[in-house]
Amino acid sequence: MLALDDVLAAQEHVAETSRQTPLVYSNTFSDMTGADIHLKQEMLQRTGSFKIRGATNRIATLPEEDRNSGVVTASAGNHAQGVALAATRMGVDSTVVMPEAAPISKIQATEEYGAEVILHGVDYDAAAEHARKIEQDEGRYYLPAFNDWEVMAGQGTIGVEIADELPEVETVVVPIGGGGLISGVATAIKGKVPDARVIGVQAEGASSVAPSLDKGERIELDSVETVADGIATRTTGDKTFDVIEERVDEVVTVSDAEIAVAVTTLLERSKTLTEGAGAVSLAALLADKFDYDTDETIVPVLCGGNIDMNMLTTVIMRGLVETGRYLRIRTVLPDRPGALDGLLDIVSGNEANIYAIQHDRTSRDISMSATEIEMDLEMRGPEHVSEVVDALEAAGYEIEVLEGGSNTGTSLLPEN
Repeated sequence: MLALDDVLAAQEHVAETSRQTPLVYSNTFSDMTGADIHLKQEMLQRTGSFKIRGATNRIATLPEEDRNSGVVTASAGNHAQGVALAATRMGVDSTVVMPEAAPISKIQATEEYGAEVILHGVDYDAAAEHARKIEQDEGRYYLPAFNDWEVMAGQGTIGVEIADELPEVETVVVPIGGGGLISGVATAIKGKVPDARVIGVQAEGASSVAPSLDKGERIELDSVETVADGIATRTTGDKTFDVIEERVDEVVTVSDAEIAVAVTTLLERSKTLTEGAGAVSLAALLADKFDYDTDETIVPVLCGGNIDMNMLTTVIMRGLVETGRYLRIRTVLPDRPGALDGLLDIVSGNEANIYAIQHDRTSRDISMSATEIEMDLEMRGPEHVSEVVDALEAAGYEIEVLEGGSNTGTSLLPEN
């Protein structure tokens, strides 16, 4: 079993390549939750993710024979970059297998850090199978993404930093994919602040840990689907599961919509960019997925910031929808001059801003004397959405809400 001494020993190795990331008090999220919120900004780490810590510690502790043979690993992107940079800095040849749908930004970054990248499989687990084949064929050392004591110890240095800088911490909230990060952090936190809680968070579309804990043994999902690609694994490792069972107090899940709200709110209010996996810890807090007391000192670990720009656009739009900031509606008007004016008068009179309008006379779902209108609107929040839709319906328009109408939204409080 991983011990605090293992994590403390990893600090010297990790310091050679990684940096100590900021632990920042957040007025915004403290006001929102009533708790004392400090954000561990690991997305500011070298390579944009915590993975550099575990990769550095694992390569630094390898026998010379294994280092000379080169390393191979599998990753959805963050571990790939960590391994690539750590290996390059220590003069070790590296090959990384990534899923075929891995974000382009992560593929390019991994190559720029010095690794050979091979794309294979639909997800992390398929990529890992191929990496194991390369291990056998080329005699390379397979560097696990999470199920390895030295990797876990390296990741656990985050927990040491939190405990040393904020010894009064009461709860640390940590994302879970394969379990390496939370295993290391939980070991450090429980070792240095025994009364503190450790809460794990998974995406609903890749949630294997909670049912595994209920069953008392690891289960493997048939597939995973989540915007949080950095934690999109079908199961944990056997070693990480043992640590989670012993040292993690609770495991909760968040939806992709809740993750999108967290990413968007972090970007807008804290000027902080995270990827989906990096925001799940805050998403669990904002969505009240676990109980906490007023003024409780809580640290969500924002474990990565390597979001693909195309995905960021999608996530921001989903976040705006979920918080009542964006509305798309459809209605049908008579196809005659001036018919659109009345609709626009109501929209503008209720202070909704128009992003776009689509005007379609050719739809088969309407009569030949009518035209179909789709309108994208910028809104101020859930109450404003209701006001605009109610006003249109009161004026006799039949409104179909395509996006943004059924959400209760998340209040964004003024920042102190």
